[in-house]
Amino acid sequence: MSKSSFSKASKTDWKRVDALPDSAIDLSDNPEVTPEMFAKAFVRRGLAASPTKEQVTLRLDAEVLAWFRAQGKGYQTQINRLLRAYMEARRGK
Repeated sequence: MSKSSFSKASKTDWKRVDALPDSAIDLSDNPEVTPEMFAKAFVRRGLAASPTKEQVTLRLDAEVLAWFRAQGKGYQTQINRLLRAYMEARRGK
């Protein structure tokens, strides 16, 4: 592999950045964390690691997939949870 041509030295003018007043900094792409957002957060430190996930190709009925997608962000996680619940229910029999 060839040596990278990028310099590791920062080219940012940090003195100019430090001199900017807070009001001049655009935070529109990084909104402030609200108490509601903070309440929904959780710390994973000390908890068991999530099971390793594997990417697969799965054929689903178009109507089923459309319904899950309509549920919004996290629909793949929801599908995984439902499959896990089914697996655990069947495993006990």
